[in-house]
Amino acid sequence: MKERLKELELEAIEKINQASELKELNEVRVSFLGKKGPITEVLRGMGKLSVEERPVIGALANEVRTAIAEKIDEKQKILEAELVQRKLASETIDVTLPGRRVNIGNHHPLTKVVEEIEDLFIGLGYTVAEGPEVETDYYNFEALNLPKGHPARDMQDSFYITEELLMRTHTSPVQARTMEKHGGKGPVKIICPGKVFRRDNDDATHSHQFMQIEGLVVDENIRMSDLKGTLEVFAKKMFGEDREIRLRPSFFPFTEPSVEMDISCKICGGKGCNVCKGTGWIEILGAGMVHPRVLEMSGFDSKKYTGFAFGMGAERIAMLKYGIDDIRHFYTNDIRFLKQFLPTDR
Repeated sequence: MKERLKELELEAIEKINQASELKELNEVRVSFLGKKGPITEVLRGMGKLSVEERPVIGALANEVRTAIAEKIDEKQKILEAELVQRKLASETIDVTLPGRRVNIGNHHPLTKVVEEIEDLFIGLGYTVAEGPEVETDYYNFEALNLPKGHPARDMQDSFYITEELLMRTHTSPVQARTMEKHGGKGPVKIICPGKVFRRDNDDATHSHQFMQIEGLVVDENIRMSDLKGTLEVFAKKMFGEDREIRLRPSFFPFTEPSVEMDISCKICGGKGCNVCKGTGWIEILGAGMVHPRVLEMSGFDSKKYTGFAFGMGAERIAMLKYGIDDIRHFYTNDIRFLKQFLPTDR
C-alpha cells in the first residue's frame, strides 16, 4: 500500500503540472481526492492490514492527500492569475465603475464536522457504511434487541409510514445490516453517518431531523478498554489535546454495559461554569459493548466475538466545537450564520 500511495502522489503531481485549464485541474482534484478516488479505495482496503500497519498507512495516506491538495491549490493560483492576465489583455475595463462583490460559497458547518469525523476514523482503519432512511421495523428495532412492545421503544418516538416501515430513528440499522452481510465473520469496523428522524418538538436543542454518526467494531477479544481508547482519541482530535473524558453508566437496549461519555468543559477547564452547569463536564455521546443478543441476531457467535458501538449527534458536536447555541441555525439557511464559517483568507 505504501508503494501504491507514493505512485498515486507522483501520478497526481504529473497530471497537475500538465493541467493548462482550471477545468482540467478540477478534474484532477475530483479524480484523486474525491470519495470515489484511488486514495479512498486504498483506505477502504486497510481492514485487511495488520494492527501495526494501519496507523502507518493511515498517516501516509493523509500526507499524500495533503501534498496533492497543496499542489492543486498552488497550480490553481497560477492558472487563475494567467486567466486574469488573458482577460486584461483582451478586455477594456472601466476602472471608474464600482465593483460588485461576489458571494463565495463554503462548506456547511455540519458537512465540515461530518467530513472531519469521517477522515479521522478512516485514518483509524474504519470504512464508511450507509443504509436506507426509510427502514423496516425489524432492522430499526428488533435486530437491535428491541422487540415489539419493548418499553425502550418509547425512548424514540417514531414516524411510522406503515406498521412495518418507518423513518429510521438512528443509524444503528446500518450496523445491523452490515453485520448481517458479514455472515458471522469478523472483523467489522465501520462508521455510519446519516440523517435520522424522530417526532420531537423543535427548539434550541432538539430537532425532528438531525445527523447521527455511529461507530461499530466487532472482532475477537474486543474490550471496554478499546472503546475508551477510541473515544479518547476522537475527543482530543475534535476538541483539543487538553480535553479529558469520563464514562458514566447508562442504559441502551443494544449495548451491555452501556455508558454516556462526557468531555471536560473547554470554557472553564473542568472547574465549573454556566456552559457545563457547574459540573466541569459536558455530555457528548452514548456508547457501550455490543449486546450478545444483537451479535447473535446478526449471525455472530457471541462466545467468540465481542464488539463496541458508539453514537453521536453531528449537530451537538458542531455546536460544542463552534460555540453554536441553537440547533435550528443549521437548517434555516441564514446567510449571516453561514458566513461565519468562511475561511479567514476569503
